[in-house]
Amino acid sequence: MKLQRALTFLDNVTTKTEAVPMRRYAGSTGRCAQGKQWGVSKARWPQKSAKFLIDLLKNAEANADTKGLDTGNLIVKHIQVNQAPKGRRRTYRAHGRINPYMTNPCHIELILTEGEEVVQKGPHVVKREQHLSSRQRGAQIRAALTEA
Repeated sequence: MKLQRALTFLDNVTTKTEAVPMRRYAGSTGRCAQGKQWGVSKARWPQKSAKFLIDLLKNAEANADTKGLDTGNLIVKHIQVNQAPKGRRRTYRAHGRINPYMTNPCHIELILTEGEEVVQKGPHVVKREQHLSSRQRGAQIRAALTEA
């Protein structure tokens, strides 16, 4: 996905004009009509995640600009989110009880690259020989013998 399209998509998520499809962890996710764009029925508008990703993409764009890359031609090649170690705090409850109050941070891995020039295919196309199994080869030979 191009960087500019990713930024507009995340802006649309914050304004709830485009939804993010929930494919894997979609238990108890409500259905919405905007999921039809992605071929799913369950979709949401994760505001906090979208805001963090917008900040990260803008930072990556600025880094690419300082490296002298063409920012109009950047493509999001890879993005991955991994769990980070949980932060431990405590919450004090009634009757002297103490419960954990954990945070769920994450590590976001993002790789942007410059888009390559698309090379048009030439008019001369080399046709490869089709790989046949021995059964298919035998059927071909038998068909040739019956025709002759």
